[in-house]
Amino acid sequence: MSGLIALLDDVAGIAKVAAASVDDVAAQAAKAGVKAAGAVIDDAAVTPKYVQGFAPARELPIIGRIAWGSIKNKLLILLPVALLLSTFAPWLIAPLLMLGGAYLCFEGAEKVWHVLFPTDHTWDHAEHPKGDPAHLEESKIAGAIKTDFILSAEIMTIILAALPDGSIYAKAGGLAIAGIGITVAVYGAVALIVKMDDFGLLLARSGRMKLTRRFGLGLVRFMPTLMKLLMIIGTAAMIWVGGSIIIHGLHELGMHWPYEPIHHIAENASQRVPRFAGFVTWAVTAALDGVFGLILGVMIIPVATRIIAPIWAAVFKGNA
Repeated sequence: MSGLIALLDDVAGIAKVAAASVDDVAAQAAKAGVKAAGAVIDDAAVTPKYVQGFAPARELPIIGRIAWGSIKNKLLILLPVALLLSTFAPWLIAPLLMLGGAYLCFEGAEKVWHVLFPTDHTWDHAEHPKGDPAHLEESKIAGAIKTDFILSAEIMTIILAALPDGSIYAKAGGLAIAGIGITVAVYGAVALIVKMDDFGLLLARSGRMKLTRRFGLGLVRFMPTLMKLLMIIGTAAMIWVGGSIIIHGLHELGMHWPYEPIHHIAENASQRVPRFAGFVTWAVTAALDGVFGLILGVMIIPVATRIIAPIWAAVFKGNA
């Protein structure tokens, strides 16, 4: 197990013996939220495309409505379902977590595949309707909230699996705090990213000092690079986290390949540089988890694009 995952598990173990106070629940939620990094970064990287083509004055209201829809997804639907699962069918959590991990692997691998083969088909949840601006806005928001539901389901399942054992109230509190915190962080970051170029343009046009105007112009020019960087980081995080979830899920279910070979390779590599053993163990494990996730994701692409995507389109667009 990687150093990062081991550290988080150790902290979660310590948290199990702590009193279920408000501070404890908040701490548990924060630590559990760390394990949802892949889906969180993907959410932040994907959301800005939903405001493309709209007037700058509509960007923040659109993001706000998507964020509110995300909170409702998490608190009104996914949180009760998660609590029911943990109470009556805890054995389903690991398979559902692995299903979410497989989806992360697919999403990351599909993006890599699209870069390598840009003319090939991609499964894009975003809708591209035609019509008046108000209808376009409503359609974009509806499409974003649908996509968010999938990502939120992954996030809430990961958080639920990472929370230590406790009362149903502690779990509910941890899920709510982590879910709201992640939503605020993600859509707050998205709002900053979306408005950053407008801020840079304002500085470039109205800055009193030459240095300020140059900084604003540089900010505008840097935004395309930032968006590409976010997509790269988000893709790598999805593949790594998705692969790690699948590998650890198989291990917990009694199938110890490829968990044990990866563990041995990482341990052998760390022994070569004992001064940085912890980091090397984590880095090698993460890299091999990512390779596994990428291979698995590529294998899932034909199934997702040829079978699942047409069914998804028929069901959801037919009900639109």
